[in-house]
Amino acid sequence: MLLRLRKLGTMRHYFSICVVLSGLALFTAPASAQAPSLITLDQAIDLALTHSHSLKAARTQIQQNEAQEITANLRPNPNLTWDGLFFPLNPSDFTVANLESTQEFDVGVNYLFERGGKRRKRLHAARDATAVTRFQVADTERNLIFDVGQQFVSAQLANSNLDFAQQALASFQQTVTIAEEQYKAGAISEGDYLKIKLQLLQFQTDVAAAQVAKVQALSGLRQLLGYDAVTENFDVEGEMTYQPLNFNLDDLRLHALKSRPDLQSAQSGVQAAQSQIDLAKANGKIDLNAGLGYSHLSNQNTASINFSIPLPIFDRNQGEIARTHYAFDQAQEQESAASDAVMTDVRNAYESFVTNQKVVQLYTSGYLKQAQDSRDISEYAYKRGAASLLDFLDAERSYRSTQLAYRQALANYLVSVEQLKESVGARTLP
Repeated sequence: MLLRLRKLGTMRHYFSICVVLSGLALFTAPASAQAPSLITLDQAIDLALTHSHSLKAARTQIQQNEAQEITANLRPNPNLTWDGLFFPLNPSDFTVANLESTQEFDVGVNYLFERGGKRRKRLHAARDATAVTRFQVADTERNLIFDVGQQFVSAQLANSNLDFAQQALASFQQTVTIAEEQYKAGAISEGDYLKIKLQLLQFQTDVAAAQVAKVQALSGLRQLLGYDAVTENFDVEGEMTYQPLNFNLDDLRLHALKSRPDLQSAQSGVQAAQSQIDLAKANGKIDLNAGLGYSHLSNQNTASINFSIPLPIFDRNQGEIARTHYAFDQAQEQESAASDAVMTDVRNAYESFVTNQKVVQLYTSGYLKQAQDSRDISEYAYKRGAASLLDFLDAERSYRSTQLAYRQALANYLVSVEQLKESVGARTLP
């Protein structure tokens, strides 16, 4: 009986251990599964360049143009002809002697000889078109990188605002608790206590709005990266920090003229237009169609040579040649317009960067500290009866609005840096 009780106790002990381990596994598994995967800005850009479906669709245009290069480099197919003549309608006349003496059989091969270097110029024109497409896809990548950078900063701003809203709520909650104790002790009136408690609603609303803004910012970023590129609960890594930067506008312009893919696309478009002129002139050259033939007629086996060539009296491809010249003029104007657009983008981005940097420096030069000190002084004075409730609440609102405005100004500054990189067309600025 004692042995049986000991076994039962041991089994209960093992069962308790299993229950505890199972509970720990159930408690810790969701925590590890829900741990957000943090990504940096560089990682976000790499993910977007790898997984973006819109960019993948744009890249197929390069492959389509490369396939057109194969088509442009193909030679004409030879043409095989065969005919049989003078077959009798009476079946009894189908004899070997009749076939040898009466029927005629002809077999021939014709081939079109292209003149004027058409195939070579077709290939050159197709390769120029591919070059234009490559720069267009590169420009799509440039715009995607800017969109990712801008949305990444928006996610950082949402995180910063959420952290600040939660800290402000926790801090003001302590103020409400102290005010409640003062009201119960008769140190403040019920009206002042209710005013403080109602002010708590603003802090709670700020937290809710910041949470929604974070979800929306991360959803927008995930759309740019590709939904399959990151997990459901991913987050951005790093906080918004101010790093003073100095650039020379002339250096930025020179770098942009060398790096902007949309300008390079316009420049390649001029070369492609010139190759189209050369191809149109080559198509104006008359091609020669020549062939060899074999004929069997009345026990005679003969060979023949034939050729045909159109006479260029009316159609010499004049219209297409004239059109390609106008298209060349259009390409030159588009190149000049693209160059002007590059200069304008760099100037606008530079001025936006300088202005946003000045705004951030205004906050960091003393306004942030002054807002913090004003709030702390008003809170200290109010708790000791040396300041009114309205003064304290006004200082609290000024501090909150200053902090939120500084975070927005810092986000604008970081976005202006990304915009400056986009306008230059490079991630590394001179």
